[in-house]
Amino acid sequence: MSVAKGSGRLTMPEPSPYLETLTLAELRVYRERLRTEEERTSYWRRLVHARIDLLEATGTADGSLSLTDLVRVLGDTGNGQGRHALHRVRAAEPLPDLPALAEVWVMPTDDAGRVEAVRRLRDAETQLTGYRAALHRRIDEATAELIVRYRRDPSSALSVLGA
Repeated sequence: MSVAKGSGRLTMPEPSPYLETLTLAELRVYRERLRTEEERTSYWRRLVHARIDLLEATGTADGSLSLTDLVRVLGDTGNGQGRHALHRVRAAEPLPDLPALAEVWVMPTDDAGRVEAVRRLRDAETQLTGYRAALHRRIDEATAELIVRYRRDPSSALSVLGA
């Protein structure tokens, strides 16, 4: 359900012509795969953010940080929210098929290298953010399709309990 703009009224989702050929079980699997991909993308996006924060915080000639600085940089997001790890994602899992993120691990040797690394990471973050937004749109579409089907046949919602 969504709120119609300006009206304050809830509107029922419309069936998706792109998902109508999927069975209910296939639709559930599709939605779960999207959610898994979104978690992986969010994980890598957070790594890119953390790497940018680290590179921007290194102000010494050797690029090192004190323990206090490291806790400050990685412990707080700047808006009062701490960083949280996803438990279902592991660092050994492959990257999303988006930007080449090998530079996340490359340590620049000078200030110019650090500036360039931050620029490339910001570009990668932009790509990851766009990809994540597209995943959210598809997850929303699949969720809306599930709602349409469950409203049409409420007992079908119970079929997940037997799986």
